[in-house]
Amino acid sequence: MATPNLPVGTVIDAPVVDLPTFAIRHPNLASADLGAELVSCTDEFFAVATRMLQTAEPVFIVGKFDDHGKWMDGWETRRRRNGGHDQAVVRLGLPGIIKGLDINTSHFTGNFPPAASVQACHSDHAPDASTQWVEIVPVTSLKGNSHHFVEVNDDRVWTHIRLSIYPDGGVARLRVYGQAACNWEARDPNGVYEVSALANGGRIVAYNDAHFGVPTGIIKAGRGVNMGDGWETRRRREPGNDWLILELGHAVDVSKIEVDTAHFKGNYPDRVSMQAALVRESTDQSLVTQAMFWPELLAEQKTDMDKQHFYEGEQIQSIGPVSHVRVNIFPDGGVSRVRIWGRLAKP
Repeated sequence: MATPNLPVGTVIDAPVVDLPTFAIRHPNLASADLGAELVSCTDEFFAVATRMLQTAEPVFIVGKFDDHGKWMDGWETRRRRNGGHDQAVVRLGLPGIIKGLDINTSHFTGNFPPAASVQACHSDHAPDASTQWVEIVPVTSLKGNSHHFVEVNDDRVWTHIRLSIYPDGGVARLRVYGQAACNWEARDPNGVYEVSALANGGRIVAYNDAHFGVPTGIIKAGRGVNMGDGWETRRRREPGNDWLILELGHAVDVSKIEVDTAHFKGNYPDRVSMQAALVRESTDQSLVTQAMFWPELLAEQKTDMDKQHFYEGEQIQSIGPVSHVRVNIFPDGGVSRVRIWGRLAKP
C-alpha cells in the first residue's frame, strides 16, 4: 500500500467520526484495557489480531514495513487461495449485554474484507468444538477505510465473540459496546460494594461535556494511567459547571465516596459535589432534567491536584437508597476516577 507525496515515517491518524448513541453510553467490552483477550484466530500473517483490541485509534505509518510486508495497525490475514474464510475469537473483558459493534477498517483500502459477521456465546472456559454460537450480526458488507457501526438488540449476556471476515483481509479495530453484567443474587446481601464500577454494572448515563474523550474511564478498575484515562471537559468560558450522571449497578445506601484526580495537575476541578436519587423508571434523556433537582449527597468539597479524595461518615448526607448519582465539578476540569460504595438496598 503506497501513499504518495508523504515522507517515510509520516503518521496518518484515523478520521474522526460521530459515534452512535450505543458507543457513547456503553463501554467497549472488547478493549484490552478492560482485560479482553484474543483466544484464537485462523491466520495473522501480516498483522497480529491483538491489535484489534487496542484502545488507541489506528494509525498508518508511511514507509513502515516488517518481515511480512507493510506494517498495519490492526489484524490482517494472508490472501486465501483455497476457499474458506478467516475468523478471530475474543474473550470480552467483562461479560455483558452487547448493545452494538464497530468493525473498523481504517487505513485498509485494497486489503479490507468485503464482508463480515459476528457470533457470540456464553462460556466459562475457552470456546471449543462443542460451543453453541449465536449470530448477532449477520453477514454484512464492508467498505475500506471505514467504520461499520451495527446496533444489536439482544438482552442475553455474552462472554466471547467470534468475528468472521469473508474471505480474508484486514480489520483495524473491533469495538464491542455493551452493558457489563453482574449477578447480584450471588453476592452477600450484607456486603459493601463499589456499585459504580464497570465490573459491577455501573454505567455513564449522560454528561454535558467530554471534549477530551468519552468518560467511561472514570469507573474502570485501578487508578488512571494518564490524563487520557478519565473524564476531562473543555475550559469553561461561561458561568455554570460541568456534570456527569452515573447509573449504579445496584441501588445502595452510600457509605463511602472517592474522587481521584490522578495526573490532573493544572486542570483538576476546583470543587466537586454530588446529588443522587432512587430512580424507579426513567429514560436516559429525562434523567438529565430530573438530576438537576436531586437532593445533595455530598456538599461541595475543595479538591487538590493528582490526589485521591475520600468522603465518608457525616460528609455523606443520609438521603436513603440511591440508584443514580450526578457528579458536579466546579467549574470544569479533569477527574480520573469516581467510586461509590454502599450496602445493597432491599428491593
